[in-house]
Amino acid sequence: MSTSGNDNDLWEENAQWWIDGFTEGADAEYEEQILPLAAQELQGMGSVLDVGCGDGQVSRLAVKIGASFVAGVDPTWNQVRVAAERGGGIHVSKAGADALPFFDETFDAVVACLVFEHIGDVDAAISEVARVLRPRGRFCFFLNHPLLQTPGSGWIDDHVLDPPEQYWRIGDYLIEQESHEEVEKDIFIPFIHRPLSRYVNALIQNGLYVERMLEPAPPPGFLARAEHYESASTIPRLLYLRAVKLDGI
Repeated sequence: MSTSGNDNDLWEENAQWWIDGFTEGADAEYEEQILPLAAQELQGMGSVLDVGCGDGQVSRLAVKIGASFVAGVDPTWNQVRVAAERGGGIHVSKAGADALPFFDETFDAVVACLVFEHIGDVDAAISEVARVLRPRGRFCFFLNHPLLQTPGSGWIDDHVLDPPEQYWRIGDYLIEQESHEEVEKDIFIPFIHRPLSRYVNALIQNGLYVERMLEPAPPPGFLARAEHYESASTIPRLLYLRAVKLDGI
């Protein structure tokens, strides 16, 4: 992730929150949805780069399913340390997405899992992804859904109407904005909302052709966390794009 200095400090301070809450089987969305989809999309890839690798769970998955060389990069020392400690045959280093420490056309696949919504210089980061991918290489791009998870979005019980109605409110979708979200008490994480077109156009400008798009429903384990989540069972939280680098780019 490439963010401002203060944002990097927040990630350093709160790295343990991520490690405790989203790795080692702790998070239903990763276990039931994200990791199985990543395994499917990375199958058969010989060399894989995991951008914003965190503790390395997606990197270790790539090794497990047969990749011969897997590298992970993260700008946070605390995440890099844990990824190195957990091993799993991955090569991990400290680096931001906008300055990847690899030669051109090194990887068959690059994966970024819930990372780009925290990156400041998105154009430089996508340019770097394209640079290190081999021709016909695959970019596996996981995002919090830019439309339906816009800041200010959420389930509304409207009791002004008669009879009452329920609907999903969408926030200021077209406004690109950065915010610090309190994800738990005293845990603040920087997020940058961008419209989907912002990402897709950056992919196109860098010769990355979108050939698959998925908007999966939240998995059962997530919906089971609280009764009110079931109300939003038809609202996707995740967006997945598979982009392929065109020949000659």
